[in-house]
Amino acid sequence: MWNDRLPLKSQAEHLLVGALALLLIFCTGNKSHAAEGSALIQPELQENFIIVSPQHSYDLNPHTASYSAEAQILTGLYEGLFSYDPITLDPLPALATSYRISRDKKRWTFILREDAKYSNGAPITAQSVRTSWLRLLANPNAVYASLFDIVEGAEAFRKGTGSADGVGIYVSDQTTISIHLKMPAAHLPKLLCMPTFAVISDNPTVYSGPFELEDMDGSHFILSKNTFYYDAQKVPLNHITILLSNDEAENTHGFNTGAVDWLSSTFDTDKLLVKDAVHLYAEFATQYFFFRIRENSIWRIPALRQAALEAVPWEALRANTYVHASTLVYPLNGYPKAQGYEYTDKTEAKLLMKDARKAAGLSENEPLAISFAIPNSDYMKKKAEALKEAWSEIGIALTIVPLPEFEYLSKITETDADLFSYTWIGDFADPIAFLELFKGNSTLNPSHWKNEEFDELIRKANEATDNGEHYKLLAQAEQLLLDSGEVLPITHSISLHAVNLLQVGGWYTNALDIHPYKYLYFKEQKVESAPNVI
Repeated sequence: MWNDRLPLKSQAEHLLVGALALLLIFCTGNKSHAAEGSALIQPELQENFIIVSPQHSYDLNPHTASYSAEAQILTGLYEGLFSYDPITLDPLPALATSYRISRDKKRWTFILREDAKYSNGAPITAQSVRTSWLRLLANPNAVYASLFDIVEGAEAFRKGTGSADGVGIYVSDQTTISIHLKMPAAHLPKLLCMPTFAVISDNPTVYSGPFELEDMDGSHFILSKNTFYYDAQKVPLNHITILLSNDEAENTHGFNTGAVDWLSSTFDTDKLLVKDAVHLYAEFATQYFFFRIRENSIWRIPALRQAALEAVPWEALRANTYVHASTLVYPLNGYPKAQGYEYTDKTEAKLLMKDARKAAGLSENEPLAISFAIPNSDYMKKKAEALKEAWSEIGIALTIVPLPEFEYLSKITETDADLFSYTWIGDFADPIAFLELFKGNSTLNPSHWKNEEFDELIRKANEATDNGEHYKLLAQAEQLLLDSGEVLPITHSISLHAVNLLQVGGWYTNALDIHPYKYLYFKEQKVESAPNVI
């Protein structure tokens, strides 16, 4: 999913270096959410929880939504066969109570709970699940639909060359549904945690999750508990109000005065009165630049891209970032590290560029034009200017094309440019969550880069039943991608939140920056509101 939070500003840089080192962890050692115990939750305190999230246009259709803040809300409104554990991110049984896998690992059969209902009281059945998934595959704007290409017949149906009857999703009875895969896919339960694969009614005002949308406008969302939800008695909060704001001063003031319980948007750490409320940690995410492969563009030629990347001012691009990224995939335990981009070599860049020009039939001194479409922010302008200056030394003339910051992602497909910026949060803890963005037939591929060897490595990795072999093949695919000069890794992203854990329970740091609403609650220990300060 795309990270829709503003880049961290200087406010976060004032945190103590020692404390930062402790906070920059992939997944913290929080105690189990079950350990807190429902006995500690006082129902009379659980009326309305106030959250501040980034201000921009929100898409609350799980099939087409792709921003991280949207995913956060959608995990409260919709649920599928599995849901995220709030700490480990492991799949937890949700609408499915159990499942079994065939000997060849290609057929998964799920048993659904009999008490599953939509927010209007209608039953959620195995047919509801199948209908929802088919609607996802049929939606041309469903950005994650290609993740289901592992299912027999799904890709053909998605592309309009096959029928719904040919999709390997079968209903046996009211509570039994099976998925027939083209290849083994051990990551299927992780995939089914995503809101994209939740069960969605054909009525957009009906929900399958612990909450339902009561009210919304351009400034807020109000969620209320779904009383028909199968686990409603274990959902502490009755209402959640999500305010949309990028006003740093106003957000900070609201938290200090107790008007806000969780800041998930821009705020000033220096002016927060409760310093322990700040939570800064690394995400399973990467900011990177990528080339748009266009038929008539010289930048479709790998040798030219490879030469350009040797001259990239990596130190300048990674300045003022916390976790430098030399590769695309965030390092996971057991995942072989690819050879990334660590340093700038201008001499090598000039030699490679000379050879690449000659092979492409380009004049040795002719300026090579390239356009870089960026979000219109100071953060990105500085990086683009550094790249422009460095590339000018090897005959590349870069033009900067600023786009409105919170419309940037939606404008990528319609913008005529050669280079773009992305910040991507993996939706599940597997390298495929990043590499899917460069598969030739993927709905998540805005670069239009295609490589048959890369796609074949992904296919073999998905077939591998051994996790070590799975990782090995994916690392080979990532290496091929990096060696082609297609991506410029910049930094692994950082999450910054403010939530006082003396007052709030059920909130935990985790690598995907997803904090399911169903676990949130106010603790018995109430913290007095701070003085009315700015």
